[in-house]
Amino acid sequence: MHGPVVVSWLLALLTAAAGGYCLTRLRRSPCTDGPATGRLHAYESDAAEALMGFGMAAMAVSGSAVPAAVWAWVFGAPAVAFLLASATGPARRAHRLHHAIGGLAMTYMALAMGSAPGHGHHHAASTGTPLLTGALLLYFGGYSLWAGTRLLAAPAGGPAVGPGGPAVSVAGPAAVTAGLPRACRLSMGIGMFAMLLTM
Repeated sequence: MHGPVVVSWLLALLTAAAGGYCLTRLRRSPCTDGPATGRLHAYESDAAEALMGFGMAAMAVSGSAVPAAVWAWVFGAPAVAFLLASATGPARRAHRLHHAIGGLAMTYMALAMGSAPGHGHHHAASTGTPLLTGALLLYFGGYSLWAGTRLLAAPAGGPAVGPGGPAVSVAGPAAVTAGLPRACRLSMGIGMFAMLLTM
């Protein structure tokens, strides 16, 4: 990533924290009570978000020290898999397309960074195609705004079904952790937007 070193490290911390949280969610599936397809979708989503978080952190810190072809495989292969999965099945199509766009955006940034003249870790030269960079900035800026409004609109404590069936109030740690996946998605959307701004 091009830009100040402090911004790169802050971005790496933010996205690594989001990736770490997704990795812990991956270890203990949040949908254990739901049907098997619900668990599979949760597992798929958590795995993709963990890969994206750790990959964004590594790219923000290492930049062009890692060859662009490596980054292209790390992000491009899952992006193609998500594109194919969204084309073959209607279930969670929008979510899979979002992961595909994220992977393709990371691949685009890696290839643009690798093709930059003298591709040093930090320089002021603009890389990439301005039209594509602008379209990705609009997408991830809009996504971040949408995810932020969803996070703010989520109730702090609301009714939920208790073990016996009657509604009980969800408050405390359960209410706080319910918003964490949305907060992670928001932080990764902001991170992607910040990485695209430096191109």
